[in-house]
Amino acid sequence: MVEARVVWQDGLRFEAISPNGHRWIIDSPQGGNAGPSPMELVLVALAGCTAMDVISILQKQRQPVRGLEVLVRAERAEQHPKVYTSFEVTYRVQGEGIDRRAVERAVALSEEKYCSVGAMLQQSAPIRSSIEIIESA
Repeated sequence: MVEARVVWQDGLRFEAISPNGHRWIIDSPQGGNAGPSPMELVLVALAGCTAMDVISILQKQRQPVRGLEVLVRAERAEQHPKVYTSFEVTYRVQGEGIDRRAVERAVALSEEKYCSVGAMLQQSAPIRSSIEIIESA
């Protein structure tokens, strides 16, 4: 079993401690905005999880990737608990001669097999994705 902790600092500010001992501040825009909110971290977790999968797969496929950006947008319910109701994930892959099919395959593997954050979130809200390839020398 893994364990994460948050320790109250002041107002709505907490120090977060990850299972590996990484520390950061979480907060609320209403509480001082000294760090990301828990719901913002959900978006970052999804982006980070799938980005790690996709870059790893593309590197194994020997794709000439020079850059990868994953943008996650989400809609939220208007009523409490204001859960995310849908997600849009945009993969921006930069490089010269990137094979679009290879990127599509990497994204599909992440979405269908590897990204545990996405697999959890898909249980409650649809995740749509798109791919942009940016040619660069």
